Amino acid sequence: MVDINIPAPAQTVAYQQPIMLVGSCFTEHIGNSLQEMKFEVMQNPNGILFDPQSVAASLVSYVQNKQYREEDLFLLNEVWQSWQHHSRFSGMNRTEVVQMINASQQAAHDFLKKAEWLVITLGSSFSYRTTETVPGEQRANAGPEGAVANCHRAPSQWFRKHMMTIEETKSVLDNALHQVRYFNPKIKTIFTISPVRHLRDGVIDNNRSKARLLEVVHHLVNKFDRLYYFPAYELVIDVLRDYRFYDIDMAHPNYPATQFVLEKFMTHFVDEPSQQLAAELRKLAVSRRHKPFHPHTEAHQKFLQSQLLKAQELQAQYPFLDLADELKFFSGKH
Repeated sequence: MVDINIPAPAQTVAYQQPIMLVGSCFTEHIGNSLQEMKFEVMQNPNGILFDPQSVAASLVSYVQNKQYREEDLFLLNEVWQSWQHHSRFSGMNRTEVVQMINASQQAAHDFLKKAEWLVITLGSSFSYRTTETVPGEQRANAGPEGAVANCHRAPSQWFRKHMMTIEETKSVLDNALHQVRYFNPKIKTIFTISPVRHLRDGVIDNNRSKARLLEVVHHLVNKFDRLYYFPAYELVIDVLRDYRFYDIDMAHPNYPATQFVLEKFMTHFVDEPSQQLAAELRKLAVSRRHKPFHPHTEAHQKFLQSQLLKAQELQAQYPFLDLADELKFFSGKH
């Protein structure tokens, strides 16, 4: 296995430091794990985002607390959609969709104001832009040059696929970072590049796309203070270097790969006391997932009692943790 030097940031992540995560599906692998370990996390208020244009636009919208109108939505496949949001925000009731989007915007605005860390994971340099073939009533809410964050299975002829140049990517991310830092001067940022392989772009264009992201991110890291790079991409592509670390689609890293990356993140980017507490909370999470064959046996009841005691001790020692669900579960009240 190839070794890799991962320089620790000047400041490391700790509990009671809110973390916002924005970007590709790989963002959610890390975010879900941090959430399970009881870090204060908000992830992807717009849903999953892949390209720099969409990520930058979402961050600016949180800073400005952009509120959407019903006119910003369009009807497609019998549901109301937003070009800037994942389909999990889509729905059949237009008013409810706008309310859900705006509630997420408000929550993101409030969270970003207090966040101490922003983790941005970029997936692809390819940005999808609407063309003139899009019917007029479906043109609402597209970004600059018709940029969209999600195509919502609309007809392919509605879009052109644009590989953002290095200069374009620098410009949109630089602008977004300036606005975020003006809004929240204490925030620290970690960039990662997703190791997910976008094979539908073709192997060559996938590599060109990732190379552009890498070039821009390192430019920004060298330009700004309190901005760091975590090599999730290199850990999977160059350290693990084996298809057995990918799912059956040969594009997405599998569970062992994402756990390997998470362990490196915890070791190099999280402070020692937080690592120790996270390890205890991870054990508690594993115990909670345990499915007994015979839940009413005395042995299982003793197991639940011992885990309840651990949860109570952690709650008493770390009052800032929210272990209400764990306490309820191990007390048999779930």
